[in-house]
Amino acid sequence: MTDAVGREILIEGADPRELYGPQNAYLEQIKTLHPTLKIVARGQTLKVLGPERETQRFARHMDALVAYYLKYGHISSQVIDQCFSGGALTDDSPVDKDVIVYGNSGNIVRARTVNQQRLVKLYDHNDLLFAVGPAGSGKTYTAIALAVRALKERQVRRIILTRPAVEAGEKLGFLPGDMKEKLDPYLQPLYDALNDMIPPLKLQKFLEEGTVQIAPLAYMRGRTLDNAFVILDEAQNTTLSQIKMFLTRMGRNAKFIVTGDVTQIDLPRRSDSGLVRTMEILRRIEGIGIVEFDRRDIVRHPLVKYIVDAFDRQTAGGADESEENQTKKE
Repeated sequence: MTDAVGREILIEGADPRELYGPQNAYLEQIKTLHPTLKIVARGQTLKVLGPERETQRFARHMDALVAYYLKYGHISSQVIDQCFSGGALTDDSPVDKDVIVYGNSGNIVRARTVNQQRLVKLYDHNDLLFAVGPAGSGKTYTAIALAVRALKERQVRRIILTRPAVEAGEKLGFLPGDMKEKLDPYLQPLYDALNDMIPPLKLQKFLEEGTVQIAPLAYMRGRTLDNAFVILDEAQNTTLSQIKMFLTRMGRNAKFIVTGDVTQIDLPRRSDSGLVRTMEILRRIEGIGIVEFDRRDIVRHPLVKYIVDAFDRQTAGGADESEENQTKKE
């Protein structure tokens, strides 16, 4: 094997245990389909030794197999035969209409509640969407899943995620590092969602290239956002002028989603929030959709629903007492 070359193939986003099969059955099948190659698996890395042309062909087949797995969330012996014979890959299993995108390690991101499904449906017919509701209802996660799907299907060229840099009650104080490091604590929930849906190395590359951008709202001023899927998160912490500034950044072939929870306003005065007022102003404009999530959409730990209910009752009771005291004063 005088022309033998060595090559390492990194499996991004797929669970090696699923890809190699029980007792490495799929891996052994793959080896038999490339008998001239020596293939050694080490976790997410495949070390391949053999003729250069054959190693290149093997790499293409593995890319196709991983892509299939990431799309459909499973593989089989038949899929491997199709893939490594160069045939067209198809999936004959029933189509799950609620699936938005296939994430990392076979993670399936789907619209799990009525309002999440409504958001996905309205996305097809509206370029601007508002998704408002309580913590844990999946509004931001669903919006980011739609953005990742649009990027994968090349409907847009980039994803831009933004939120106002407003502290949620605590004081972060002076933080070391550059501007990005100072602002990352505000933006971490967006990174968390992306890490579920895009392989780490690919996400890092997207961030370096600007294909995925995460920035505070102030950085949006003066920009025109073309061919982009843009999400404004925590919009309850924007003023009316800030949210107007954001919405007027919309360029050609752009999709905008605004998410927020009006019960968690962190501005000095609750009345400064421009989210509710903006929805009132824009509610009847064609091309704009509004989805109002509620407690039934909460998909975190079951206790979260009871926590939200308890705080809502307490808040309502406090408001009633305040009105009663005001009446007595008058």
